[in-house]
Amino acid sequence: MAKTVITYGTFDMFHIGHLNLLKRLSEMGDQVIVAVSTDEFNEGKGKKTLIPYEQRAAIVESVKYVDKVIPEETWEQKLTDVKKYNIDIFAIGKDWEGKFDFLKDLCEVVYLERTSNISTTELKRSLTRFLSIPHKDLMKAFEALEMLRRDLE
Repeated sequence: MAKTVITYGTFDMFHIGHLNLLKRLSEMGDQVIVAVSTDEFNEGKGKKTLIPYEQRAAIVESVKYVDKVIPEETWEQKLTDVKKYNIDIFAIGKDWEGKFDFLKDLCEVVYLERTSNISTTELKRSLTRFLSIPHKDLMKAFEALEMLRRDLE
């Protein structure tokens, strides 16, 4: 019997952790539905995204492991989605462990380990640190690298 898996997330700054998650979901079932958090929902959570919802949804939808993308607009819709899409497995990151156990009467709930050493939050921190480097210092570093490259030729 075919199994349908669902997950939820923002999927901002798509990275290898996101891809690993979607691949693992596809190995758990026959159909993978991904609910991508809308910009409005993220704002309500106090979360700022770099990439607009439409683009994030298009990126996720283009991944071969994903069969359907839906918008995540409220916390409460998870219960409705599980019923509406006849979900067999609700899967989400282990950092949410226990938070969605109320769905266990309707489907299997799985909390997955995240890919180590990668997260959107850490990517955003790295970008912030990089952007805080004064322009003149970056230019000096690039000039030094260029001189080194020429010396090695």
